[in-house]
Amino acid sequence: MTALAVSPSRRAVLSSGLAGGVLLAFRLPAFAVNEPEQPPDSTAGKFAPNAFIRIDGSGKTIFVMPQVEMGQGVYTALPMILAEELDADWNSVVFEHAPANEKLYANPVLTVQATGNSNSVRAFWKPLRQAGAAARAMLIGAAAKEWNVDPASCTAADGKVIHSASGRTLPYAALVAAAAQIPPPKDPPLKDPKQFKIIGKPVKRLDTPAKAQGKAVYGIDAMLPGMKFATLAACPHFGGKLAHCNDSGAKKIPGVRQVVVLDDLVAVVGDHMWAAKKGLDALKLMWDPGPYGHVDSALIWKEIAKASERTGLVAKKIGDADKALAEGEKFERHYQMPFLAHATMEPINCTVHLTNDSCEIWLGTQIMARVQSTAAATAGLPLEKVIVHNHLLGGGFGRRLEPDMVVKAVRIAKHVDGPLKVVWTREEDIQHDLYRPVYYDRLTATLKDGRIDGWLDRVTGPSIVARWLPPAFTGNHNIDFD
Repeated sequence: MTALAVSPSRRAVLSSGLAGGVLLAFRLPAFAVNEPEQPPDSTAGKFAPNAFIRIDGSGKTIFVMPQVEMGQGVYTALPMILAEELDADWNSVVFEHAPANEKLYANPVLTVQATGNSNSVRAFWKPLRQAGAAARAMLIGAAAKEWNVDPASCTAADGKVIHSASGRTLPYAALVAAAAQIPPPKDPPLKDPKQFKIIGKPVKRLDTPAKAQGKAVYGIDAMLPGMKFATLAACPHFGGKLAHCNDSGAKKIPGVRQVVVLDDLVAVVGDHMWAAKKGLDALKLMWDPGPYGHVDSALIWKEIAKASERTGLVAKKIGDADKALAEGEKFERHYQMPFLAHATMEPINCTVHLTNDSCEIWLGTQIMARVQSTAAATAGLPLEKVIVHNHLLGGGFGRRLEPDMVVKAVRIAKHVDGPLKVVWTREEDIQHDLYRPVYYDRLTATLKDGRIDGWLDRVTGPSIVARWLPPAFTGNHNIDFD
């Protein structure tokens, strides 16, 4: 399903790949960002945008997945939702990754194109049902017109439209051209859950066969003709820089092609990963720790503990807590949650082919559109000149909600001719993860007559939301480590 070679533009792919099929769209009324543009000429046999369903002339049903698969099963759960309302033949269903497009594939809950917060099914439950129901109505309408009967007298099941009174049936494959001429209903009726035939039933995961047979393609598996490999060492201090690099030893390693020296990292480029890794090991590096070189775990815990004594934002308050906490027998306990690396099974990686006027990227990411915009900014290119190919993720856990691996790969690729795969060593992956933040939990309680009377839970730590989605953050209390 995933392109593994330099490909034409997305517009060209859509124009050619969808010809002779029907592309079904729907409107997400809650967010203006998801409102469709005016659909193109319906005689072309397609509707756009918000394309989640494609049915071709052979009867194959292709679902374009707005969320990404990292082991949580959404590449089966979301097709089940679509197939249920579409009344598709489950055996003919296949899926594709959605392209980077914030307007068409934004998560309705997060309002950006992202997979996270364990909300894929919850976020797309109604929108995908509406998409499937609209598609079913259009196909039924096309069949009813062909038979010159009332659409209400027709039903659908297993990828075909049925007219019980006459015993006639038409498979969806025979209706795609005619269905393309039917206006999509604005508010299609959804099934009563009692009518569900797929949702709630045990089905085999769609991604299992490829994984079991070793055919599944993850970001690290993307291979391009003439591709070189690179691995890197970044400054081990936040805000630090490279002070000195002796690369003479690295250049003697067979297969090493070049050493890319940037202000805060060094990358070794080779014919294969082993050459790049051995070259990296042979580097002699000196780092300038920068303004935060003195920051260590002891200082972080000291400052966070101090901050926990201050009054912060109140999440919830019930009753007169201040009075209750001032009376009775008092107990206090402190708990610490340390920095934790995500340690995904698939090492951090990104493949880039950068030219003077284009940038193409292959990886597994939870944030397609953000990767595209970040790569464009890093490469100094217009957004439309950056194409992102998404893959299955060998673990995400939030780590691939970050584009830092893309930034580094594009920066390195600026100095390399041809396609380049940048793979982080496991040491680099752990040391430079964007960690689950530290948190300090100060619990205070008072007892009265042997029962809890007052309770204060004061949680102190960095806000992920403040960094990742600033508009959703409503307050700030800074800790200054200077």
